[in-house]
Amino acid sequence: MEVLKISGLCKTYPGFSLKDVSFNLEKGSIMGFIGRNGAGKTTTLKSILNLVHPDSGSIEYFGLPLLNNEDAIKQRIGYVVSSTGYYKKKKIRDITEITRSFYSQWDDSAWKHYLEVFKLDENKSPEQLSEGMKVKYSISLALSHKAELLILDEPTSGLDPISRAELLDIFNQLKAKGISILFSSHITTDLDKCADSITYIKNGSILFSGKTEDIGMSLDDYMLTNEKEEIHV
Repeated sequence: MEVLKISGLCKTYPGFSLKDVSFNLEKGSIMGFIGRNGAGKTTTLKSILNLVHPDSGSIEYFGLPLLNNEDAIKQRIGYVVSSTGYYKKKKIRDITEITRSFYSQWDDSAWKHYLEVFKLDENKSPEQLSEGMKVKYSISLALSHKAELLILDEPTSGLDPISRAELLDIFNQLKAKGISILFSSHITTDLDKCADSITYIKNGSILFSGKTEDIGMSLDDYMLTNEKEEIHV
């Protein structure tokens, strides 16, 4: 079953454009979304969430078009970025109380469970959390409203190796529970450890979308092969 289907997505800015971006994500799988900085990863993710408005193309979640179903769809997905925009000085308890009011399926028992699992202190504010703990907090919020799909934009960027390894273990456990993950990253070694499939974007266009095993080499080598440019000095 496809939880996300993107067809012919286009978005044009001065000096950059997404061109006919298309790929599908299957239920209970992790897709790595790779490309160098500026390739179009974040623009794609914001477009499929309607945070920016694409010029053309179709976006479906769980078999439903995003158009006319946005509210219902966003009840079923979670969006996590490496640098969150929470109020820095408010306590996590207060931010969570505001967040829960937006979700009809919010589960307090699940929230308490993930507080304990991730060792989050409700009395701390976001500015008191490490970068890794901020990501865990965002994931906790998503899972507490029973998100079936997580869209992660560079969630391990800037984290130390131990924190990254912990998050990758969390992602694999979530996949085992049937939760789907779209994982944007330029740290390809992370994706080597957890991604079932890869979508590779370069200069706003998809060069490859398919099973990780079909690439036939490490993602680092794959990207180096496709991105290396000859420079004369």
